[in-house]
Amino acid sequence: ASQSRGGRAPGTRNCTLSWSFCTMLPGEKLDPIPDSFILQPPVFHPVVPYVTTIFGGLHIGKMVMLQGGVPLGARRFQVDFQCGCSLCPRPDIAIHFNPRFHTSKPHVICNTLHGGHWQREARWPHLPLQKGDSFLILFLFGNEDVKVSVNGHHFLHYRYRLPLSRVDTLGIFGDIVVEAVGFLNINPFVEGSREYPAGHPFLLRSPRLEVPCSCALPRGLWPGQVIVVRGLVLQEPKDFTLSLRDEAAHSPVTLRASFADRTLAWISPWGRKKLISAPFLFHPQRFFEVLLLCQEGGLKLALNGQGLGATTLGQQALERLRDLRISGSVQLYCVHY
Repeated sequence: ASQSRGGRAPGTRNCTLSWSFCTMLPGEKLDPIPDSFILQPPVFHPVVPYVTTIFGGLHIGKMVMLQGGVPLGARRFQVDFQCGCSLCPRPDIAIHFNPRFHTSKPHVICNTLHGGHWQREARWPHLPLQKGDSFLILFLFGNEDVKVSVNGHHFLHYRYRLPLSRVDTLGIFGDIVVEAVGFLNINPFVEGSREYPAGHPFLLRSPRLEVPCSCALPRGLWPGQVIVVRGLVLQEPKDFTLSLRDEAAHSPVTLRASFADRTLAWISPWGRKKLISAPFLFHPQRFFEVLLLCQEGGLKLALNGQGLGATTLGQQALERLRDLRISGSVQLYCVHY
């Protein structure tokens, strides 16, 4: 449904705003939350070797982000996407990503372990990592293959040899220092793209991400710009608010989650509250992703990779938005715009 506010509120000029949203009927119950909505918390500074369950397993569109560094004395490390976590028998490994530094020509090997036997290996030369380098590696799982980027640049793609649905475990081994492991969803607004979103590093204990957080938007917003907010809901949350403010300190765009009644809503400049009827995606001690895509005439919203509606806002009003504000019961890891 779409509604427009008739007339203008006192003190506003040349700003037409409407909200596209889904309303919840009286007495209507929300469906159970699908696994794809539940993103697990990131892991910081794990001890290697490190093995963890992937909540909900892998599915098309999911991303795994690894940030850390290669020690000066490194010989090799590996990232394995496994079908189980048993020690004996050894589980199948659907995707084995293995950078090697100890040869005269550093390279990467990818392979699959099935039934205790390695299959034919695939090799990529020109490894874009050296000993002593820091890195951000992003794995994007597509329809037929996994794509891997290193420090924001595409490096390889490896075709699946085992069903992606069997993968439920991540293993990290070898000569590697891991700062963070993140489990992300792809931007749902990128349709037909052959590439994948750049990974934005988690910033731990960054003063500029302390909540309440205010980030300047010197040039306002323009079509194609994406705002990404990633973080963790606190143990006993009360609320979460994301707002975009103009130079007059008005907030024409406000998204608010209330943990008391488990509602998510748009709040208009006139104080009107429009519920978003969707599974409530904020959970204590769970990771979340908010994406706002600016387009001609407004903003689209996605939470945890699921598109949830849009606002309609005039282009001039978008250009006047100069401040992003975040408050509430969350810890922020990444704010990118």
